[in-house]
Amino acid sequence: MLTENEIAYYSRQLLVDEIGMAGQLKLKQAKVLVIGAGGLGCPLLQYIAAAGVGNIGIIDGDSVDVSNLHRQILFDFNSIGKNKAVESKNKLTALNPYSEIEAFPFTLETENALEIIQDYDIIVDCSDNYATRFLVNDACVLLRKVLVYGSIYRFEGQITVFNFQNGPTYRCMFPELPTEESTSNCSLSGVIGVLPGVIGVLQANEVIKIITGIGEVLSGKLLVYNALKNTTDFFLINKNQEFDYEALFKDKRLNKENYSSSCSNLEVNEINHQQVLDESDQYILLDVREVGELPFFEGENILKIPLGELKNHVNIIPKTKNIVVFCKSGNRSKKAIEILQNDFEYDNVINLINGISTQFIEEWERKKKH
Repeated sequence: MLTENEIAYYSRQLLVDEIGMAGQLKLKQAKVLVIGAGGLGCPLLQYIAAAGVGNIGIIDGDSVDVSNLHRQILFDFNSIGKNKAVESKNKLTALNPYSEIEAFPFTLETENALEIIQDYDIIVDCSDNYATRFLVNDACVLLRKVLVYGSIYRFEGQITVFNFQNGPTYRCMFPELPTEESTSNCSLSGVIGVLPGVIGVLQANEVIKIITGIGEVLSGKLLVYNALKNTTDFFLINKNQEFDYEALFKDKRLNKENYSSSCSNLEVNEINHQQVLDESDQYILLDVREVGELPFFEGENILKIPLGELKNHVNIIPKTKNIVVFCKSGNRSKKAIEILQNDFEYDNVINLINGISTQFIEEWERKKKH
């Protein structure tokens, strides 16, 4: 039952006939796992927590960056550098102390996906890459879990519900994992800040409908929202029975860390943030991001050459000192290394794992001052 304090908290929602006390109790008993606490995850988490979902899991291995704040409105400047899952838990607990929140501050992988997902009723995909989307989908099919899906690109967002009452799955819409070169995300192409808010709230709405058993669930239909035109379109998704999900789930490319390397046969030497910081005097840093990408990074021993202009400016890249190449996520930098190694015979280039971060920049600048 609900306590007096809970009744006061949910009082306006309890007045809705389709929810009422019975629906509110269903929400309290529900267990929802959210994959990704970014642009989609932030608004979704706020609304399902405020609606009274009793058990919420959040899995995200990333830390908050200043470039996240314009759309990931659960966070603020004090959140920068903190793990998104842990910081989300703290924020949501302050919003609704009657919900139990569990943070998983790491990346979802084939090794941990089934163990984590099996404990929840509904899974919400708020990830930003294809490898995770396929991994989550396949795990949900194997465990017979409902999957609420959302994605965004520039001014357009998509939402649907997969695996609902034996309905279509993600692979019915996208049968095969695409190559990374053919895909993009917010860090590369940009996104208007309000769009993930719109799509994340629509995902939250589907979660509430599924739990309480009201309305029509978006199963077998893809809703496409265009923020520029303020239009919505619907596309039917037909179910495909031909997938061997047990075999597909074991595809090592479904681990995000392995995804980029699976798209190329190039062997790339890599280095982590701490190794660079510990031996900062031994490296020159090469920034292959586009002009204006955040966070800004300038200073001694830093070269700035966008990937598309790299071939025209290799003459300023020395071959006598180790070059650490970086971008936002670590993927464009691998492409840059491929160009330097194959086309210009560089053997002194190293990829910065997971790309640049505000915390790394601050530590680098602090070491240079001392």
